[in-house]
Amino acid sequence: MLTPAMTRETSQLVHLDSTSPEAGSRKPFFGLDATALSTHLADFGEPEWRGRQLAEAIYHQWITELDAVTTLPKPLRARLREAGWEVGRPRIVQIFRSLDGTERYLVECQERNSDATPETIETVWMPEGDGGEAGEDFDFDEDGRRQAQKVWSRATICVSSQVGCAVNCRFCLTAKLGLQRNLTAGEIAGQVVAVLDRQGVEVGRDRVNLVFMGMGEPFLNYANFMGAVRLLVHEVGLSPQRMTVSTSGIVPGIETFALEPAEARPKLAISLNAPNDTIRGEVMPINRKWPMEAVLDAVRKVRLRPREHITFEYVLLGGVTDLPEHAREAARLIRRSGLPAKVNLIAWNPGPGIPYTMPSPEVVESFRATLVAEGIPAYLRQPRGRDIYAACGQLKRTVEGAHQN
Repeated sequence: MLTPAMTRETSQLVHLDSTSPEAGSRKPFFGLDATALSTHLADFGEPEWRGRQLAEAIYHQWITELDAVTTLPKPLRARLREAGWEVGRPRIVQIFRSLDGTERYLVECQERNSDATPETIETVWMPEGDGGEAGEDFDFDEDGRRQAQKVWSRATICVSSQVGCAVNCRFCLTAKLGLQRNLTAGEIAGQVVAVLDRQGVEVGRDRVNLVFMGMGEPFLNYANFMGAVRLLVHEVGLSPQRMTVSTSGIVPGIETFALEPAEARPKLAISLNAPNDTIRGEVMPINRKWPMEAVLDAVRKVRLRPREHITFEYVLLGGVTDLPEHAREAARLIRRSGLPAKVNLIAWNPGPGIPYTMPSPEVVESFRATLVAEGIPAYLRQPRGRDIYAACGQLKRTVEGAHQN
C-alpha cells in the first residue's frame, strides 16, 4: 500500500526536512544536512559557517556528544543543550557475532515508543574478501571500535528503512513483525555511520558497499530513504555507485527513482523470486497489485549509467521456485525485458514458522548453470550470518539462540 507521502511525491528531488522538531520532543541534529544545520544555528544568532562546522563534526569526525564538538563555543553548546538539541545519532545497543565474521546489530532509533522506550532496528556488517577470518577473535576499545588491524579487504553493510515491513513476503521473517513505522532519514543514515565508526572504516579508502535490503521496503519510505542517501553522499562522502537499493516491485517508487540524477542515486535491484505471476503472487502478495510486466515497464524508465546492470534477486524455495523449468522461464522473462541484467541467487534462509525448505546445493548449482546456459549472468549469494539470524530474510530482532558479544 502506498504511503500518502509517496502519492504526493512528484518532484525530481526529495529534500531533507529542515523544520524544527516539535516542542518537548528529542531534537537530533543527526539527519539534517549542513544547510539545515545552519538554519537552526541561525536561530541562535550564529553565522552560516557554524552549520558546516557541526556537519563536519557529526558526519566526518563521527562525534556523538554535543559537548565533544569543540569547534562550537562552549556557551553555544550549553544553549543548544538547554533548548533540547543533541547529536542524536542512532547507537548500537546489542551485537551478535557469527562464526563467519558477520555482525548483526540492534540499533536504537532516534524516536521512542508511546511509553518512551526506544525502538530498535537491525543492521548487518558482512566482511568479505578474506573469508571473514572465521573464528578469529578481535579486541575492541571501550567504545566498541576494533583495535586490531583490519582483516577484510572489502565489506558490505545491510541497512533497514522501516521498523518491520508491510509487503508480507511469505518466505521472510521480517514480515511477521508487520509495519510499525517508517524510519527517518537520520535513522537510516545513522545505522551506516554507527557501523562505519565501530569498524574503523576510512571513507574514501576502504571498499565498503551499502545494500538497502534490511528490514522494510525502501520505496514505501521513499523520501526518507533518498534523504538518507543524500546525507551519505554529500555529508559523509560515500559513493552512490557503491550503494544498491532493493525493492519488491513498488511501481510508483521505481518511477520516482527513475527521475533521480544517475550520478546521485544507488543501483537498483528487483526482488523477482519467481518465474511467473502465478507463483510470484503466491509467495509475494504485492505482485497482485503490481505484476511483473508493470514492474519491468517501470524499471525500463531508469536511466542507467555506463556498464550499469539491473540486478534481479531470486530466492530459491525448495520445490516451489527452484525447478529446472523455473530457471528456463525466468531466463526468458529477463531476456524479454531487454534490460542489461544479472541474477543473484539466494538459497532460502530458514526461520521459525516459515513453511518452506532449503534447496540442496546441487539444485542451486543446477539452477545457476541453467540460467548461464540461457545467456543470463547468474551468481550465488553465499549466506552470511545464518547462525545469528543475520542472513537475507531473517531480520526480526531475534535475541534468543544467537551468539552475542
